[in-house]
Amino acid sequence: MAFDGITIANIRKELDEALTGGRVYKIAQPEPDELLLTIKNNGTQQRVTLSASASLPLIYLTDKNKTSPMTAPNFCMLLRKHIQNGKIISISQPGMERIINFEIEHLDEMGDVCRKLLIVELMGKHSNIIFCNDSGVIIDSIKHISGLVSSVREVLPGKEYFIPHTQDKLNPLTASEEDFMDRVFAGSMPCFKALYSGFTGLSPAIAHEICYRAGGDADLSTAALDEAGRKALYRAFSEMMRDVRSGDFSPCIVYENGVPAEYAALRLTSYPEAQRKDYASISALLEDYYAEKNTITRIRQRSSDLRRIVSTALERNIKKYDLQLKQMRDTEKKDKYRIYGELLNTYGYGVEPGAKSMTALNYYTNEDIVIPLDPMLTAGENAKKYFDKYNKLKRTFEALSQLTL
Repeated sequence: MAFDGITIANIRKELDEALTGGRVYKIAQPEPDELLLTIKNNGTQQRVTLSASASLPLIYLTDKNKTSPMTAPNFCMLLRKHIQNGKIISISQPGMERIINFEIEHLDEMGDVCRKLLIVELMGKHSNIIFCNDSGVIIDSIKHISGLVSSVREVLPGKEYFIPHTQDKLNPLTASEEDFMDRVFAGSMPCFKALYSGFTGLSPAIAHEICYRAGGDADLSTAALDEAGRKALYRAFSEMMRDVRSGDFSPCIVYENGVPAEYAALRLTSYPEAQRKDYASISALLEDYYAEKNTITRIRQRSSDLRRIVSTALERNIKKYDLQLKQMRDTEKKDKYRIYGELLNTYGYGVEPGAKSMTALNYYTNEDIVIPLDPMLTAGENAKKYFDKYNKLKRTFEALSQLTL
């Protein structure tokens, strides 16, 4: 599952065919990090979602509308001021970067024709939507990135826009066979890793597919490949890049156990055909894929909530049951308190005031028994206290006996 450079290339092609030459009819910002543009082109109306969400950056054509806030955010108002009713001149992707540039022509306040650039960067937590003038100076962005947040690049109004090159990767569309051999076989690592770590825009899934088409093992070390294996790997790589350059995409989703597990803009032949669902449109694929993933995530979340509720209830009931067992064991003393009360009523006349105990013959066992006394109470009051304890434990015993039925 990767929103890689090849997927971006497929989306760029689709957007270019649908939107280039069209006019920006509406601009909405339904979420703090998301735009929804409505484009009128060739008598049709198209919507495109641009999301710079850190967890789920996306861009795709959609038929669905979203409710916008009553008061438009500042970034949305700025775009409406500059490019609403503007004409989309071109949609491009620099190299194989996860970036799409919308070049838009519009009239300024003086009625002169000028151009602006709306840049959508789809780079995970670093995703952003940046609005620049024709000189590459940032007018504003949906997320402001100061020097305190990033030491690589500031994204603030007035700053010059540039693409940060933090990784030393080659553009796979322009790499020669010599470049390929030098980069992939420079060290010893699994073949699929050497591919996606050496070239921009390749995901692990695509790297595995290249190895599969070359007839090799993706986990095999590059040092273990002979000359024929290296040539086969380059041919598979070259043929795939030829498809990308010519726009010959075959979007598909791969399912595992009925759950969407992976997607790509090129057919993943390494998976059985029964597990693969092919699409004519990458936008339709993305909409379906993330809708299904979202549904599954929600189901898992709800089942997790249910498990937590059941687990909490079970823990409480276990504690309650343990407490009830302890109370049941305590009720075993009830007959002792009853006998104390009866013996006090029978022999209590001989108890001296202030006595702390009394020894009496237990006529149930014919043995002497020592009865503790409260020296502040009379014998009759001590007997009443023991009968009260007996009655309380008797009621507890009856109540707990009903619960165990």
